Amino acid sequence: MIFPFVSHLILAGLLGIHSQIVTVSEVSVKAGGSISIPCLYELTYKNDVKYLCKGRVFWTCSVITNERFSISDDTNKGIFTVTINDLRDEDTSSYYWCAVKIIGMSDVKKRFQLSVTSGMPSLYVGQQEISAFDRGSVTIRCHSEYTEGAQWCRLSILGRSCATGPTGSIDGTAVTINSSVPKVFTVTMSKLRTESSGWYLCVNRHSEMPVHVTVHELPSTTSTTISPTTARPSPTTTQYSSLRTSAAPHTAHPTNSTINGTGGESLQEHKSSKVTILTTTLVLLLLVVLAAFFGWRMMMKRRDKNKPEGSAIAAGSQIGSDPDVHYATIAHTQHAAAQQQENIPEESVTYSTIVIKNSVRQMIEPVDGSVIYSTLHTKTE
Repeated sequence: MIFPFVSHLILAGLLGIHSQIVTVSEVSVKAGGSISIPCLYELTYKNDVKYLCKGRVFWTCSVITNERFSISDDTNKGIFTVTINDLRDEDTSSYYWCAVKIIGMSDVKKRFQLSVTSGMPSLYVGQQEISAFDRGSVTIRCHSEYTEGAQWCRLSILGRSCATGPTGSIDGTAVTINSSVPKVFTVTMSKLRTESSGWYLCVNRHSEMPVHVTVHELPSTTSTTISPTTARPSPTTTQYSSLRTSAAPHTAHPTNSTINGTGGESLQEHKSSKVTILTTTLVLLLLVVLAAFFGWRMMMKRRDKNKPEGSAIAAGSQIGSDPDVHYATIAHTQHAAAQQQENIPEESVTYSTIVIKNSVRQMIEPVDGSVIYSTLHTKTE
């Protein structure tokens, strides 16, 4: 009774039947290409070392340290991904083991087989990395030599969930499989949710091809109404491998729109900037007006200053007691401003003309200091 049970445990340990790792069973890749293999493990092993081992039997396999092989570990989801680049003929028909190093106990492991072909493999996809949005849909084209019995499966630590008919569902996500095109079956997943993200498999009779689907949340739109307290969404980061079998993928990246600040801080800053610009413009306009006004005043003062001051000229004539004598007097008096500008002393100049008929009279020189210019004309009858 004990011997069959022990032999069963030994066989399970050698082949990795009862393992705590889930992965693909067999994949086929064209030479020169690359492949990413997901290895799902229980979260109790998140802090343990993961590695890849090559060999038919685990106890005799060799740990791979070649630079063409790499491992990325997402400890939050419990998935480490093995990526193999530049596949060669020496890699073909080989068995590999996804394994986790357990100190003091047997390592947990799971085996898969890798085939490298010179031509197109019997099952492949254009790209292993697919992106979609929440409540949307996504379509995957699985190129398969055999389309009969085509399946679309999801990998999880509990095993596989598969859709086998034309219509079905996986974990609440609607799945349709269309095999109307020769050597191609098309898988469409609709009513996606963020929980639909994960590793899936195109499956035919002979091999499998892993495909990683990432469902992003819909990009948030900025509302014109800003509430007094706007919550800031916490950014989340997801780590995963994105190596493909052929052409480079066209992966969509979600755009997160965030309204920063609380209490309408962004709106207040916008209004403040407008007020600042308006105030600056008015101040500059006022300065221009003042400068123009003072310039005009200075020009007017300068013009008034340069205007020549007139002089007062008084002329008069009279006839004295003697009707034969005619007196004419012209007084020229300059204004004070002109005298100050030309440094001329204040005085008056008198021009007089006396016409005497038949006689000559003597003129008396004034005593007030004024200057009298006289012209004497004698007229003889």
